[in-house]
Amino acid sequence: MNIWHLFSNLLTLHSGSKNIAKDLFKMRNAVHSSGSVLGKLHGDHACRKKPFTVFVEGNIGCGKTTFLSYFNQSEAQVIAEPIELWRNVNGHNLLGTLYEDPKRWGFLFQSYVQLTMLDMHLTQTQRSLKLMERSVHSARHCFVENLHRSKIITDAEMSVLDHWYKWIKTHADVEGDLIVYLQTKPEVVYERMRARNRKEENCVPLSYLQQLHELHEEWLIQGSRISKPTQVIVVDANRDLDHMKGEFIRVKTLIVNELSHQVHSVSV
Repeated sequence: MNIWHLFSNLLTLHSGSKNIAKDLFKMRNAVHSSGSVLGKLHGDHACRKKPFTVFVEGNIGCGKTTFLSYFNQSEAQVIAEPIELWRNVNGHNLLGTLYEDPKRWGFLFQSYVQLTMLDMHLTQTQRSLKLMERSVHSARHCFVENLHRSKIITDAEMSVLDHWYKWIKTHADVEGDLIVYLQTKPEVVYERMRARNRKEENCVPLSYLQQLHELHEEWLIQGSRISKPTQVIVVDANRDLDHMKGEFIRVKTLIVNELSHQVHSVSV
């Protein structure tokens, strides 16, 4: 049984059953009986040199995609947030149903997000630089945390998602070398979100973006709830995206220089 099957089973069990404790017992047995999963995760990472990994984090509409567009394929492996996967799970638009009825679909959606994010982390590359649009860490510390604080998901659902997150951290190499935080005021990203007119986001209120902003600040700036992760570069991304070109190029140069320094240190 591979990691995709484990998560798929969890989604199926939750959507079709009211007995969460029984479902967790089934999933626990599946994990313990599947030594090949752990072996694959450790083996894949042991047999290859890990690239310098950068997580690009920030609120909805902060400019992550624009920033990543400044890196070409010869420079880095760029992995975009898998929005299209969330829009089409065997014909089901989980992103759309999340915004329509978050209390019904919040747990299911975040379960699938963890799966797709894990797949991003485990994506292999021959390039020395890997950039990811968000990570399993922001999924847990910002989006899942917000659902729980807002009482959209229950304590039991939060426990399941948190246990999966801790299992992932224990058994897979999902740590990064650098985080680029595109810090943006909620009012600014709200206007950008309305301008891009993504149909699933039409019903998203400003208050939701304010909550996500506060959680990003807690995680990446204050370190008040959890310890700060790896080194964080904070970028003021409030200006018009057309005027952010110079700042994005500056940060790109910092990343490339840091990578070059590490490569040089290893060779010496």
